[in-house]
Amino acid sequence: MPTLSERLIELKESNNILQKDIAKSINLSLRSYQRYEYGEREPTSSVLIKLADYFNVSLDYLVGRSDDPTRH
Repeated sequence: MPTLSERLIELKESNNILQKDIAKSINLSLRSYQRYEYGEREPTSSVLIKLADYFNVSLDYLVGRSDDPTRH
């Protein structure tokens, strides 16, 4: 089962997006976003929702509970 950090990296790379662009779009510092991607910290629920909305995926997909990215 993929981890949040693995999903973030996968989504970032498949969409050809830079870390700084993701961070800016969801109003985070670059370092805060990097900590999530490197698995050093877990985001709050509000940040998880922003990330799922940004990538247009379900929360379950983002955190590795599902392989279906479809939002319901």
